[in-house]
Amino acid sequence: MQTLVIINNAAAKARRAWPIIRKQLHLAGFDYQSYETKAAGDATLRTRQALRDGITRIAVVGGDGTLSEAVEGFFEINSDLDELPRSINPEAQLAILPAGTGDDFARGLRGGRASLRSWIETLVSPAESGMIKVDVLYGRCDGFQKPFICLNASTMGIGGETAQRVSAQSDFLRRFPGEFRFVLAAVGALAVWRERRVRVTVDGRVVGDSQMNLIGVANGLYAGGGMKLSPTARLDDGKLDVVTASGLSRRNVVTELSRVHTGGHVTNPKVNITQGQIVCVETFLEQDAMPIEADGNFRGVTPVQFRVIPEALNFVVGPGQ
Repeated sequence: MQTLVIINNAAAKARRAWPIIRKQLHLAGFDYQSYETKAAGDATLRTRQALRDGITRIAVVGGDGTLSEAVEGFFEINSDLDELPRSINPEAQLAILPAGTGDDFARGLRGGRASLRSWIETLVSPAESGMIKVDVLYGRCDGFQKPFICLNASTMGIGGETAQRVSAQSDFLRRFPGEFRFVLAAVGALAVWRERRVRVTVDGRVVGDSQMNLIGVANGLYAGGGMKLSPTARLDDGKLDVVTASGLSRRNVVTELSRVHTGGHVTNPKVNITQGQIVCVETFLEQDAMPIEADGNFRGVTPVQFRVIPEALNFVVGPGQ
């Protein structure tokens, strides 16, 4: 199996991790090509071209944003935007060598943080039982002419504002753990946030039409640097978990932030989780449009529609996972 390793060269953590990874791949006699990204979106273009050229496995050195870019490269967007994207090679595989801020997707696969060495071992010696088929999200929104594909989760409202603040943090703050950086950004986002009317529809049924703080569409278990946005989310169930929070005061939000890492927020009656395959999030005034974060990348503003593409991607997870 031919492997291309894509390194997020813009991220200091990935640049530090790559020499360690390269040494271990060499010691294992692992055959691969490598590519260091040069700009945002580069991982998508390079993945797509590699798959067209016959590469059958892509490994990503980076975080959720770079992983998401690579996932998008596994698909061709149809000219008819109502049709689901087409896989370039349904047999191709994706692997992760986590080196990002939150590494939420990798954390969800293992049920918690795992060492980089264990992920390297997974790449160089995958077992038949260590391959799973995962769902992906297909999104279309105002503000971007082109639809997008993401893997783990998308958040709007306070979640989208928080992601923008994380991406804009200084080099000094980037030295701190991802969990701390996300909490710090969330507090800043909360200070300036105002509720606005949002309508959320799941599979044609309105599940919320009110003033809201947060909307999340989850595929994976973790988001926002280790937060269990939806504790019931599964990567391979063919469904999206839609989380809405309405009527929460700033004090309520601070309380829930302290509980969301364990999933305790779901006991709050103002937090609702619904599962489905097609999700529409609508805002009605231009000044109420909410930024959309998907796997850490800014993707536009509401309104937005998400659809699940079931079992769309082969992911290398390692023996026994």
